[in-house]
Amino acid sequence: MTTIKLHNTKTRKREDFTPIDDKNVRMYVCGPTVYDRAHLGNARPVIVFDVLNRLLRHVYGDAHVTYVRNFTDVDDKINARAAQSGRSIGEITAETTQWFLDDMAEVGAIEPDHMPRATAYIPQMVAMIEDLIAKEHAYPAEGHVLFRVRSYKNYGALSGRSVDDMIAGARVEKAPYKEDPMDFVLWKPSDDATPGWDSPWGRGRPGWHIECSAMADELLWKEPLRQDRLSDKAKSTPHVFDIHGGGLDLQFPHHEDEIAQSCCANGTDEMARYWLHNEMLQVEGKKMSKSLGNFFTVRDLLDQGVPGEVIRFVMLSTHYRKPMDWTEKKRDEAEKTLREWYRVLASLNYTSETVASLKSRGDWRPADRIIKVLCDDLNTHQALTELRVLGRTGQVKELAASLDFLGLVTDWDNLARLITVDLGNHLELDLNAYADLLQDARIGAIQTKDFSVVDRLKGMLINAGAEVRMSKQGVEVMPGPNFDPAKLDALK
Repeated sequence: MTTIKLHNTKTRKREDFTPIDDKNVRMYVCGPTVYDRAHLGNARPVIVFDVLNRLLRHVYGDAHVTYVRNFTDVDDKINARAAQSGRSIGEITAETTQWFLDDMAEVGAIEPDHMPRATAYIPQMVAMIEDLIAKEHAYPAEGHVLFRVRSYKNYGALSGRSVDDMIAGARVEKAPYKEDPMDFVLWKPSDDATPGWDSPWGRGRPGWHIECSAMADELLWKEPLRQDRLSDKAKSTPHVFDIHGGGLDLQFPHHEDEIAQSCCANGTDEMARYWLHNEMLQVEGKKMSKSLGNFFTVRDLLDQGVPGEVIRFVMLSTHYRKPMDWTEKKRDEAEKTLREWYRVLASLNYTSETVASLKSRGDWRPADRIIKVLCDDLNTHQALTELRVLGRTGQVKELAASLDFLGLVTDWDNLARLITVDLGNHLELDLNAYADLLQDARIGAIQTKDFSVVDRLKGMLINAGAEVRMSKQGVEVMPGPNFDPAKLDALK
């Protein structure tokens, strides 16, 4: 079987991925807090772990992989948005959840097998908190329940920190009800204006970290166990699953707290075997922020006419463990590259019908060279390089199947969406006429040995944002991503 190598944050090493049960590979990824549109940084972990999900299904079989990504729909940010807008919390979270799903679909992400909402798993959270109290890993205080961080000896191992160093290096305000400043909230009280549920500690709501521990255990251990989907091998490793993923910003404290809760509640030495974290996103070399004016959502880009495939291509151009820098240059280059590939596919009449037919015959597989580099710790940057090789060498079917596998084609019946360029008031403009003009000048130059006219015409076309291709077969002129027809007026 193909071996996948992954960089395990827990061990700080690149390791061979060996699932607990290769018939039931299980992955949990922390999802969004749904109170607004997903910004561009939110899309990065979605795309990274979507590629890993696709790779796992390719290697182990679609029926043998379970992928869970949650929605946090109870949070102080949501409460604040509701108070500010005068809308109900349920209305806000339902709307923003759908926004997220719609936007992520446009960047080529497949929906996970399970997308649990935190509010649907409150009983499981309460049960886990009760268990932690019974085992003296947690304690109630003034309507809150706190986790005793020092009761878990391995706290900080994932991020490589000690509890004492954390306190010394941070300004930790000790609430009066805390035994230790590092103890974190499992449950907190709710007033009449805030969402709340009945519990042994009064009406309240869960802390952020407990939701992932409860939902991961329920959906990747208890639920498969009830459905008898776990092998004896998996049952011998209770409450532990294969992969936990998320952004690097979640490593501490969120993932540290998840591990502490889960291990103490379940009596295990680990929560997940492999931990993967993607690096953060920048815009033009700077941290994305509203104060710098470089903050934008995925929907902002889509509404500006940036295809979702282009967003995905730019994201994949950087290895997931390196900081991702979104630039206009990368965007333009991505659009140009995809346009070239799409033209080839459209010319060969690739449609959803032809792709479905190829899949049904088992004649639709990504190129081995693509799978090979993805198995090397999800090297998507190299995968894009390998796509270019497929394109240059005329391996069109392998290119098409690999683009499909990487999520870089979202609509086979509308490839023209990325091929065509809006010409505004120049809709009747025929670029073939400019190609003929350049070809005539080229023929004359070959006879006179004076290519100055050819160079001038070609330069004016490129300056207008056109793409010029000259070969033995002739000249081809196409609109580029920044094509401005008005600049061609001087050629008339």
